[in-house]
Amino acid sequence: MKLSPRDAAGYFARPDPDRPGLLIYGNDAMRVALKRQQVIAALLGPNAEEEMRLTRLSAADLRADPTALTDAVKARGFFPGPRVVFLEDATDALSDKILGALADWQKGDAQIVLTARQLPPKSALRKAFEAHPEAYAVGIYDDPPGRPEIESMLAQAGLGQADRAAMGTLLDLSTALDPGDFRQTVEKIALYKLDDPAPLSPEDILACAPRSTEAEADALIHAVAEAKTVEIGPLMQRLQAQGMTPVTLCIAATRHFRQLHAAAADPDGAASGINRLRPPVHFKARDRMARQAQAWGMHRLEQALGLLIDTDLKLRSAQRAPQMALVERSFIRLAVMASRRT
Repeated sequence: MKLSPRDAAGYFARPDPDRPGLLIYGNDAMRVALKRQQVIAALLGPNAEEEMRLTRLSAADLRADPTALTDAVKARGFFPGPRVVFLEDATDALSDKILGALADWQKGDAQIVLTARQLPPKSALRKAFEAHPEAYAVGIYDDPPGRPEIESMLAQAGLGQADRAAMGTLLDLSTALDPGDFRQTVEKIALYKLDDPAPLSPEDILACAPRSTEAEADALIHAVAEAKTVEIGPLMQRLQAQGMTPVTLCIAATRHFRQLHAAAADPDGAASGINRLRPPVHFKARDRMARQAQAWGMHRLEQALGLLIDTDLKLRSAQRAPQMALVERSFIRLAVMASRRT
């Protein structure tokens, strides 16, 4: 059976131990691994490794021994309780061996948990699990965790419920971090709030959130493009303290303004142009960049690119002018240009 993303969140938290198998697939190996860890922990409890109720197999193990999966599923352990056989990096090339073990599964056997990279709809493995009356297949996509998933993480970390402001901050943070980093941040927040009876606040979350140089560089360039002149200096000071070089900042700004120029020059409009950019723009920034491109206009963006190219040439020349100050001055000039665009 096919689990929808909404149903999958509940199933991962409370899986059915009497199901024969679960296939988890997706492009992001970290997201897939986190879901696999969650569901196995929910199935087996905390002492599965010590009690030898979890068997791990790799694709190479199954290629070397075609009956390894079936033998592990049928094996009987020394300790009572549910058992799981976990096979990593499953592929269609192994589908005959995997589906054979699934067909031979009987009540009391170990549950089969598979992880795989992204599988197309025509995949033999995916089709078999989706069509099976009792096994499950679920695709893990690159969407950030939603409110129910974050609430589950908070509960597991012992943080309880978050109010509206704190949840909003967590939702924003979940879109900026990789899933593994976000989960680690939640655990860090739990340690930070240990023995603190006060409700979780946005300030608590921000105190524990990792500082991302890339995210702050993006914030700086957006501030330049949106004429937020007063934000430029403080952001540049933080980036300089974190080791960001002037040349890297100039290159990042040039890339951003080239994307805006390409979008503004699109005959179908800036929004269409942003959607056509390759590599694609992150979905959270698309509307913002479309507004920037539309507000600047193609000809003014050409002037901005000229200024950035001149700055880059000066940075690479032999002149002794302070380079970070040179970039800051150029960014302020761009912000002034943006403020005069109307």
